[in-house]
Amino acid sequence: MENGNKRLAVLVGCNYPNTPHELNGCINDVLAMRDVLVKRFGFDHSHIELLTDAPGSLVMPTGANIKKALDQMLKKAEPGDVLFFQYSGHGTRIPSAKPGHPFRQDEAIVPCDFNLITDVDFRQLVNCLPKGASFTILSDSCHSGGLIDKEKEQIGPSSVTNYGTLQQSCSPKTIPFESILQHLTSQTSINTSDIGTHLLELFGADASHKFHLHPHELDLSESLKTDEGILLSGCQANENSADMNPMMTGGKAYGAFSNAVQMVLKDHLGSLSNKEVVLLARKSLEAGGFAQHPCLYCSDENADAPFLWQPQGSDL
Repeated sequence: MENGNKRLAVLVGCNYPNTPHELNGCINDVLAMRDVLVKRFGFDHSHIELLTDAPGSLVMPTGANIKKALDQMLKKAEPGDVLFFQYSGHGTRIPSAKPGHPFRQDEAIVPCDFNLITDVDFRQLVNCLPKGASFTILSDSCHSGGLIDKEKEQIGPSSVTNYGTLQQSCSPKTIPFESILQHLTSQTSINTSDIGTHLLELFGADASHKFHLHPHELDLSESLKTDEGILLSGCQANENSADMNPMMTGGKAYGAFSNAVQMVLKDHLGSLSNKEVVLLARKSLEAGGFAQHPCLYCSDENADAPFLWQPQGSDL
């Protein structure tokens, strides 16, 4: 792939202020990434859309608003463009509706209004990419491994699984399925454990594609033979990602994975491949005592491609 003509980004940080699920560092994560995108990767400020739930935000990171921003970015994309989506916030796992998978769970991110965006939604976005464009997703959330449905695993679950507990100064970036179900039920007053019923009742057409499709149709949303979707996940599908608490660390709040990527980029000014970024971030987190293993999902070719197709001459 040639260096893109346009570089477009959507950055989403959800701290869930004044809720039982409040986090601290997610907005800082996307603000730090915005600076790096402009200074190092050749993005124009006007081509970066920032959605946060900071007090006074004009556009909140609801499920509908995040999907609208992503859809608009995809509609602007042309062959050779570089697209980027960063999400820092809570993730969750929901029961799979796919036939033949009664015990399987699927991955989703949790926007500020709990209108889940699922692995099926990200698969459909990747399938809409124009030929020759690339779409990189960096998700600093729990259970983020596998967030693009059916994307090829390049760096997957660690063979040496560390079930260590989160450091005391960390909060897990996850909202359990049961908590999400309880929250939605309190709004719909419908007595069912089927989360799709609640989401369709509350959000209608804005609910995830996963809940609009018949279970048999979900297996038809296959990936293309090779595609340009690239997922750098903060952890494995069965793990938590950490949010650092500034009250206990005495410093700035941040997501552990987002911060690890920032440190990797700071320490290596030259171009790094997607695989190198994930492996170095994994090493950094391990050295810091974090019990999470970043993963990479993409084609073989994109595993070795430069992260965000770093422009030549930007490593000065």
